[in-house]
Amino acid sequence: MKALLLSGYAAVSHRHWTRGLLREFPDIDWTLLELPPRHFQWRVRGNPLIWLSERANLLAEPYDLVLATSMVDLATLIGLFPTLARAHKVVYFHENQFAFPRSPNQPLRPEPLMVNLYAALAADRVAFNSAYNRDSFVAGVSDFLSRMPDKPAIGPRLDRLAAQAQVLPVPLDEPPLSSARAAASRHARRIVWNHRWEYDKNPETFFAALATLSERGIDFEVAVMGQQFRQRPPVFDEAREWLGERVVCWGEQPVEAYRAMLDSASIVVSTTHHEFQGLAIMEAVQRGCLPLVPDRLCFPQFYPEACRYAGSQVALEARLAQWLSEPASRPALPDARVWQWPAWRDAYRRLLGV
Repeated sequence: MKALLLSGYAAVSHRHWTRGLLREFPDIDWTLLELPPRHFQWRVRGNPLIWLSERANLLAEPYDLVLATSMVDLATLIGLFPTLARAHKVVYFHENQFAFPRSPNQPLRPEPLMVNLYAALAADRVAFNSAYNRDSFVAGVSDFLSRMPDKPAIGPRLDRLAAQAQVLPVPLDEPPLSSARAAASRHARRIVWNHRWEYDKNPETFFAALATLSERGIDFEVAVMGQQFRQRPPVFDEAREWLGERVVCWGEQPVEAYRAMLDSASIVVSTTHHEFQGLAIMEAVQRGCLPLVPDRLCFPQFYPEACRYAGSQVALEARLAQWLSEPASRPALPDARVWQWPAWRDAYRRLLGV
């Protein structure tokens, strides 16, 4: 089988997914085209033009399978390269723009939403990394179309898309057998926050909860890692100052140092305003960190109730205080093997038609 793999905005989780596919299905003759994750508004709408100018020879070839992320303007690509229409076309949603929270001063931009929608409509099959992703996409499309002056009646088509869509998480790579340290060697009071340093990950609630723990005299230490950007919420600099010696790690880390810090910690926390799967939390769990995640978004699909808090800062503070003060109250670590490639290889094989 000859396959074209398209990633229009190759963020970290997207690259993890593409590399996994290339490794797990070596019998497929892959051609990979991906674009760096920057200039989002231009990238998501302009990827057909970039590939038209730089990779037209590859796009004009015949393929049995075209597998694209939802950031790819697949409908436009098919118009520019009609031979692609003959292939089996699959679109994979790592996220959807209909459920992505906007910053307070950010206006609604229809273009990224329409790219998601047209890509889904142009595909033969659609897959989402979580049920929440699928359901929020369908609800978001319905709400968006209701605002259009002409009120296009695509409800039945949208219903069929939702009914036929598959839910396939981005699988984790299998770790080496000796990758994670034993529980006895971990720092029982070490907390990890390992997300992008951006507003939608809601760092304010996390640091406010830590401040309350500090005021109550509850002992802890914290490793704040994750991808950074030129602009970041000011709460990071403010928190770094008052946290002082409680900080054992701060900022983006090389891969091995990052993994070693996960191996040394006991709790990983999310306070995010949006999450469609949450690979960072899953990777931390895989390396032995107990997750504490909000009871919303994608998390109920992946984590037991004992690992979820009600979603408020007060609920987060209460659970952290309990786990730190009474280690015996902590629930069992979720089994990360259910997220790894062996559990999902056959389902992906069926999606790809191989």
